[in-house]
Amino acid sequence: MSNRLIDLQHITKSFGSSIILDDMSLYIRENEFLTLLGPSGCGKTTTLRIIGGFETPDKGQVLFDGKDITNLPPNKRQLNTVFQKYALFTHMNIAENIAFGLKIKGKSKSYIKDKIKYALKLVNLDGYENRMPDSLSGGQQQRVAIARAIVNEPKVLLLDEPLGALDLKLRQDMQYELIRLKNELGITFIYVTHDQEEALTMSDTIVVMNQGYIQQIGTPEDIYNEPENAFVADFIGDSNIFDAVMLQDKLVRILGAKFPCVDTGFGTNKPVDAVIRPEDVELTAPENSIIQGVVTHLIFKGVHYEMEVTANGFEWLVHSTGMYPVGTPVGIKVDPFNIQIMHKPESEDEEAAAVDE
Repeated sequence: MSNRLIDLQHITKSFGSSIILDDMSLYIRENEFLTLLGPSGCGKTTTLRIIGGFETPDKGQVLFDGKDITNLPPNKRQLNTVFQKYALFTHMNIAENIAFGLKIKGKSKSYIKDKIKYALKLVNLDGYENRMPDSLSGGQQQRVAIARAIVNEPKVLLLDEPLGALDLKLRQDMQYELIRLKNELGITFIYVTHDQEEALTMSDTIVVMNQGYIQQIGTPEDIYNEPENAFVADFIGDSNIFDAVMLQDKLVRILGAKFPCVDTGFGTNKPVDAVIRPEDVELTAPENSIIQGVVTHLIFKGVHYEMEVTANGFEWLVHSTGMYPVGTPVGIKVDPFNIQIMHKPESEDEEAAAVDE
């Protein structure tokens, strides 16, 4: 990946007495698809608005291509924003909506006409120039909003939960559209969502946020397979999270049973969090296992069965292509590589700032 395009340095932002972002630093590379992911109120939209110029940080700087743009208004920045509410002008047709920004910039009629055609083609809405917004579906309106942003040739496209109002099938279609657009246009996408699947599907880089702190930055694979703390593990996909004790290097006690693992450097007899993904729990005959339990719930999910197994006083979530009816006694095995060990946060504040060191 190439150079840093946007650099957020020590950004702090409060509204009233509540601190939304606390000394946050983050950089975004050119041509990257970066997603800010986290629960409501974690600061992701505020971060996007600071990048877009709709909010000014209390402290810190925003650099764009090495230049300080902290106090530049949105229309002077080389970026465009697509909001969840598409904000199309209802009294204008699609062509007029898309041309709006170009007219303000005083571009020629022929230039604008070419641009409208090009943008509509990109978002698969050829021939929609004369339609009115209210005659379009939600997905089509969203694509017009994206076309309107693209024609301004921004270096960066900011997308604030742009697929939030669409139904599942349309959302999935639009995810592929956005990936295609990013590849064709070669511009940087900064995307805000609380939808883990969306983040995992589309991003080059995911920034997981909670309570104004960055919890982890990494590729979708890193974030899913190597979560840095229990918050990330719990937020991205389903997880079994245990209060565990690291007995020694490569040996952890979970629910009273000793499991071999691959982690080292946690010390001896140290309290830790252990995370096991549901697809990494192997069910076997009870006699072949470390822990025994009974299947208490079973749902067919299409690709796999989702089961709950009560074992040693814990409800284990299990995803398996094998089916074990409710009431079946089973054993639980886990490959040592599939047990993630994490330090326990010392306090609530440290929990929020777990990886913000």
